[in-house]
Amino acid sequence: MVSGKRFRISRLLKNGRMLCVPMDHGITVGPVKGIDNIEQTITSVSRAGATAVLLHKGIIKSISDIPQCGIIMHMSASTNLGPSPNRKVLITTVEEAIRLGVDAVSVHINIGCKEEPEMLEQLGHVADACDSYQLPLIAMMYVRGEKIADPADPDAIIHAARIGAEAGADIVKTVYTGDRESFRRLVLSCPVPVVLAGGPKINDDVAVLSLAWDAIQAGAMGVTFGRNIFQHEEPDRIVRALHRVVIEGMEPNKALVI
Repeated sequence: MVSGKRFRISRLLKNGRMLCVPMDHGITVGPVKGIDNIEQTITSVSRAGATAVLLHKGIIKSISDIPQCGIIMHMSASTNLGPSPNRKVLITTVEEAIRLGVDAVSVHINIGCKEEPEMLEQLGHVADACDSYQLPLIAMMYVRGEKIADPADPDAIIHAARIGAEAGADIVKTVYTGDRESFRRLVLSCPVPVVLAGGPKINDDVAVLSLAWDAIQAGAMGVTFGRNIFQHEEPDRIVRALHRVVIEGMEPNKALVI
C-alpha cells in the first residue's frame, strides 16, 4: 500500500530527485535581495523547474498564485538580531501545515550549541506528529555552536545527519563534507534520503553546478539551494541549469551552456 508520506514526497520530486529553493531567510536576516519580492521569485523558480519551494507559514498564506511545484512549510525560526541566533524555536505546528495543504514540513537543528537539547526534543515531537498525519519531515541538520571547534569537520557533519534520521526525519538536509568520498560516506550511513544545502552565496555558476553534481554522484536525492538561486542575477537561468544537472543527470559544463 502507498502511504500518505510517499504521495506527498512524490510531489516534491521529479524523476526521484529534488531541486528545492528554500526562502525562509526573511525571519533570520530580513527581506534581502532576491526575497524582497518573494512572490515574484517563487513564480520564477517554480516555472524554471524547481521541484519545491520552502517557505514560512506567513508567506504561504500571502501568496496569490499557487506555485507550480511542491511546498514545504518551515517550522523553525530565530533572528540575527536576537541574543541567541543558533537557538531555533518552533513558530507553528504540524496541524497548521495540514490546514495550509503543504506537502511537507521542515525543522532546523543546530548540533553543538547550548540549546541543542531543546531542539532535539522539538525534532522528536514534530517527527511523531508528522507520523500521525503522514506528513513528510525534513530535518535541516547543522553543526554550529559553542561545542564545535570546526563546523567543516566531516565526521561531525556525518554525525549530525545521522541524528536527524535517528530522531525520525524522512529526509535529512545537510552541508557538504568537502569531498565526494566523505559525502558518500554520509549518504551511506544515513538511513533516509539526503539533500544538500547550498551554503553561502557562490559567485561562480560552474562551482554551484559542480557542488550539486558531486552531491548527486555521491548518492544525494537532490539539493536545496537558497542564496545561490534567489540571489543569482538570473534565478530562472541557474534553476534551469541545476535542473539539467540534478534531474536530468547532465554534467555541469554542458548544463550551463545550453
